[in-house]
Amino acid sequence: MRTIDDFDFKNKKALIRVDFNVPLDENLNVTDTTRIKAAKPTIDKVLKDGGSCVLMSHLGRPKGKEEKFSLRHIVSEVSTILGVAVKFAEDCIGASAENAVDALQHGEVLLLENLRFHDEEKSGDLAFSEQLSKLGDIYVNDAFGTAHRAHASTTIVAQFFKDKKCFGSLLAKEIESIQKVLHESEKPVTAVLGGAKVSSKIGIIKNILDKVDHIIIGGGMTYTFIKAQGGKIGDSICEDDKQQLALDILKEAEEKGVKVHLPIDVVAADAFDDSANTQVVDVDKIPDGWQGLDAGPKTNVGFSFVIAQSKTILWNGPLGVFEMPRFAKGTIELGNAIADATADGAFSLVGGGDSVAAVKQFGFDTKVSYVSTGGGAMLESLEGKTLPGIEAILN
Repeated sequence: MRTIDDFDFKNKKALIRVDFNVPLDENLNVTDTTRIKAAKPTIDKVLKDGGSCVLMSHLGRPKGKEEKFSLRHIVSEVSTILGVAVKFAEDCIGASAENAVDALQHGEVLLLENLRFHDEEKSGDLAFSEQLSKLGDIYVNDAFGTAHRAHASTTIVAQFFKDKKCFGSLLAKEIESIQKVLHESEKPVTAVLGGAKVSSKIGIIKNILDKVDHIIIGGGMTYTFIKAQGGKIGDSICEDDKQQLALDILKEAEEKGVKVHLPIDVVAADAFDDSANTQVVDVDKIPDGWQGLDAGPKTNVGFSFVIAQSKTILWNGPLGVFEMPRFAKGTIELGNAIADATADGAFSLVGGGDSVAAVKQFGFDTKVSYVSTGGGAMLESLEGKTLPGIEAILN
């Protein structure tokens, strides 16, 4: 696996695919700088070597050239974080981009305009990719969040660089973290799978059954498992057509010696509302008109005990509707347990949009081993798929 540490960028222009698809407010100010900060080590390495950086990214889902999706709006924020006055190119291909690159001096950084202002980016167009390839001497992919897409800038462009392509620091860390969980893990290994749907996690469950010792199931998908086993779940969310699948998963886990931990009790509410009436009930005895919205106290104790025994922990999905303070306790207690286990030497990887949002909201992002920056890419990696953006560098 070739990374930026295998190259000397002196007098070289690095064409770096970053993931600067950051949220903006109504005044087009960046509201979360995590992804920009995550790219800094790669950019710093190139500049320290005496090279220059040509950064390319998409932003949002523009239909043609839409001003609100221009990367021009993030230039000042990127400049502040990098500590370098970032230059801006009005386009990502053509004369304006090529002239801006030609004028770039060692130690300087250029941000290209939104790749998705061109339809050829998403279609993986070869000619468009070749035009991008003219903008750098070495291609660096540091965008894990888009590594599962075979787009021009993430995958196709790499073929024009042959032996002058590598992973950036961030993407290398993502790959190493997933490898550590799936292939180099210290036992016992525990996977925590939350979120609403069994269907969205089936690929992960099937891929990790041979690799884990414990699976903790929480969140909305709990109720599909409970109903499948004959429990009463009231008005809780449930995928009725996935009940047999849930039973099959439990059977396969038992055959493979994997212990599946489901909630024992839940915090049920009479409405999907932070001000609803609540009661703690057994997970399989939720009254009609009530729905489970968080893990209950006995469940939190049990899950924390499992986490405390674990040496490798994967956390993908919250245990309840943590966005509402009254239904956040299960997710917070799980986060505390994982933080404690990490402090005691366990390796913990957090991935998937909702769990990443939860660890940030409750301050666990600095208390776990690694927080993944890629939602869909993380899920596909955990399903055992080879991501096009990674394969393009390895080939």
